[in-house]
Amino acid sequence: MTEASLPKTYDPAGTESRWQQAWEQAGAFHPDPNAPGEPFAVVIPPPNVTGSLHMGHAFNTALIDTIVRFQRLQGKNVLCLPGTDHASIAVQTILEKQLKAEGTSKETLGREAFLERAWAWKAESGGTIVGQLRRLGYSVDWRRERFTLDAGCSEAVIEAFVRLHEQGLIYRGEYLVNWCPASGSAVSDLEVEMKEVDGHLWHFRYPLSSGAGFLEVATTRPETLLGDTAVAVNPKDPRYADLVGQSLTLPLVGREIPIVADDHVDAEFGTGCVKVTPAHDPNDFAIGQRHDLPLITVMAKDGTMNAAAGRFAGLDRFEARKAVVEAMEAEGFLVKVEPYRHSVPFSDRGKVPVEPLLSTQWFVRTEPLAARCREALEQADPRFVPERWSKVYRDWLTGIRDWCISRQLWWGHRIPAWFVVSETGGTITDSTPYVVARSEAEARAKAEAQFGGGTHAHPVVLEQDPDALDTWFSSGLWPFSTLGWPNTDAADLARWYPTSVLVTGFDIIFFWVARMTMMAGAFTGQMPFRDVYIHGLVRDENNRKMSKSAGNGIDPLLLIDRYGTDALRFALVREVAGAGQDIRLDYDRKSDTSATVEASRNFANKLWNATRFALMNLGGETPASLGEPDPAALQLADRWILSRLARVNRDSAERYGSYGLGEAAKGLYEFAWNEVCDWYLELIKRRLNPGESPSTAALADQRTARQVLAKVLKELLVLLHPLMPHLSEELWHGLTGEPEATFLALQSWPALDEAALNDQLEASFAELIEAIRVVRNLRAVAGLKPAQPAPVHFVTGRTDLAALLRDATPDITALTRAESVAVLDPAAAEASRGQRALAGVCGELQVLLPLEGLVDLAALRSRLEKDLAKATKEISGLTGRLANPNFAGKAPPEVVAECRANLAEAEAQAELARTRLLELG
Repeated sequence: MTEASLPKTYDPAGTESRWQQAWEQAGAFHPDPNAPGEPFAVVIPPPNVTGSLHMGHAFNTALIDTIVRFQRLQGKNVLCLPGTDHASIAVQTILEKQLKAEGTSKETLGREAFLERAWAWKAESGGTIVGQLRRLGYSVDWRRERFTLDAGCSEAVIEAFVRLHEQGLIYRGEYLVNWCPASGSAVSDLEVEMKEVDGHLWHFRYPLSSGAGFLEVATTRPETLLGDTAVAVNPKDPRYADLVGQSLTLPLVGREIPIVADDHVDAEFGTGCVKVTPAHDPNDFAIGQRHDLPLITVMAKDGTMNAAAGRFAGLDRFEARKAVVEAMEAEGFLVKVEPYRHSVPFSDRGKVPVEPLLSTQWFVRTEPLAARCREALEQADPRFVPERWSKVYRDWLTGIRDWCISRQLWWGHRIPAWFVVSETGGTITDSTPYVVARSEAEARAKAEAQFGGGTHAHPVVLEQDPDALDTWFSSGLWPFSTLGWPNTDAADLARWYPTSVLVTGFDIIFFWVARMTMMAGAFTGQMPFRDVYIHGLVRDENNRKMSKSAGNGIDPLLLIDRYGTDALRFALVREVAGAGQDIRLDYDRKSDTSATVEASRNFANKLWNATRFALMNLGGETPASLGEPDPAALQLADRWILSRLARVNRDSAERYGSYGLGEAAKGLYEFAWNEVCDWYLELIKRRLNPGESPSTAALADQRTARQVLAKVLKELLVLLHPLMPHLSEELWHGLTGEPEATFLALQSWPALDEAALNDQLEASFAELIEAIRVVRNLRAVAGLKPAQPAPVHFVTGRTDLAALLRDATPDITALTRAESVAVLDPAAAEASRGQRALAGVCGELQVLLPLEGLVDLAALRSRLEKDLAKATKEISGLTGRLANPNFAGKAPPEVVAECRANLAEAEAQAELARTRLLELG
């Protein structure tokens, strides 16, 4: 084993792709459900098949993979299962745009041909995100990869729908839904993006039917007034108490509508009067249900006004808005128009404002499902990390609305319901009877049993519901459908369900987390995961949320190409200050660079060079051939680094295991860079190279140093593996000489050496390090050349510290170029006070650097005087600036704060120069 087994420089791209391929080809992460070891399972949040890698994916992946790689090192039987979501609306939108460009449509093509085209698109283009996820080094089982439309997931979806319907938890009814006129489908709340727009607030008069006056109402959507069925006021509002129960005459329509009292109305907002259009607004719908108001729909599903809109029928909704305002003004009902900036819901896919519309859809009764989840949460099932998110989860599950699960789409899970169209003249109407079944054959048998079996003259004719299910329905089954449910005998389901942890962002606690727990409770009787680790967002360099609309996303692939996957992963995880906290990633958009990720790449280079140093100095041996060091042969530095290694082992295991991933990354960085590379490697260089004719004792000490170095590096690479898997795998192989088929990823976490832990030694060694730093600083002040020897005196009244310094004299000599090292008590130091020396202090230790005969004292005094003069001048300028009221009172606070900080620094430099001059006499 020599440094030649590692190239001189680290090549992230080549190293990462090689190990990704090796792991996958060997099936390294393809677990056997019958293998020993405590089960640990994660099913990854399935990205949309239309997607491409964004920083949120990279962050989520880094967190999940760090967790599962650690658990694998702990000896657990780990399954990390990948997959993708079929993304109904996104895929259908892509395909319909393609068809439109070709001069055709999905209707012209027909459903079967359209779906063939959709599957072909998925095969050719739908794997982009999977290939990109592979580049992140995800230690998932690609052999178990799932897709929400695959055969197993489809079987689970049909079974779930049928069972919920049989239990009365799925029904078909008319309800207000988010309707996207552009895609012609209902959309979920998650598929709606709120956008701030500049609009108007129109104030209209609604005359009292008695002729005794009018009420003034304000609206941002004048076209909906055609469907008004009431005006509501707050029951505690004294202005309108006498009018409740009277009626108004709806302008332009002539319909009489009541004045109702409802607590929803904010008496302080506007005039305190609210128009109520139950068929076109969710809040109005709720008011309408409370007051038994009629539902009048004035808009068609393509966004045009329908026949109920009277003279405005056929107009586009925005054309109708303008026409209604003009008509209200012409007839004297317009009071005023105000500019009004407000939030409008837009369809994320259709890119147009959604329209709340009454529609006959399929719904899930969610309250019985939510009640089971609330009950489980009382036992912290699942456990949220951080715990504060459990309240958000509970709030979502309280007062929950029924869930609209049907979508007017072809790509997706077709609803397993068949309409008996022979009962309604061969067409599907809102009153057509239906049967829910697992297959068409089962549906026919049910229908014939229900409707008399049919005859040759009057056969039972079935037509399957053309709609597809909301993608969140299939995603809600993900933790157990992917493991084999509804086959309860499936080996994977028996071994790995419930799963161990869900790692996800806070923004989908309701949309996905709550739906998974509701579905799991209904079908498995258990919550689908023990823990829910909620992470924050990756914010841009200006601390803004990244979004497509803001155009401020950061492409992780650009950073991977520049710095490597491990550097990006380590940078993202290290930035996590605590579970659930957002992180900020610095980024220069002109050069596509990131100082944070570059620092992690530099860390990778540091580890690479440290391992090459070891290979050059281990005499061709491996950690295994060198064996464990003899405790009796350990020197001070050896005992210190082994104590630190044991502590970092213990701390890292605790942090990884409790989701303190950012803390684990920071702790390992400090240990590897500062303690191993900056100190221990420097301390043992002289021992590793004892000269041409070394003594037997020197050779024995050389072997001890080699044994400790090999042990520390080997274990450090295991500790770092969850964070930097490719780099650690490469260096571990270089260090150990293990064959490529033996993976670090499948090794065991190093046993904790409790006997090596030594609190007192670590504290004392920290003092030694500070003392060496002070000596080096004094040498720099004196202007000594790096190789120039100089005596060093340490003064302390503490016997333990004095003993440590005497024991470490060879180390101090090597690291400070000391000509001699003297450890004095205060009395002995007082006797030699006349000697000219530079002095420094760290804790209870005084450090003296005698200067006689070493430096040109006159030149040193001159340099210090110049330093003092420069600092004094700077102090004068900064003091005057701060004393100027025009500056102190008017400059930005951060500029004033910077000025004060510069003044404090200049004063410290001046005081230091004065002290040095006094020491020179």
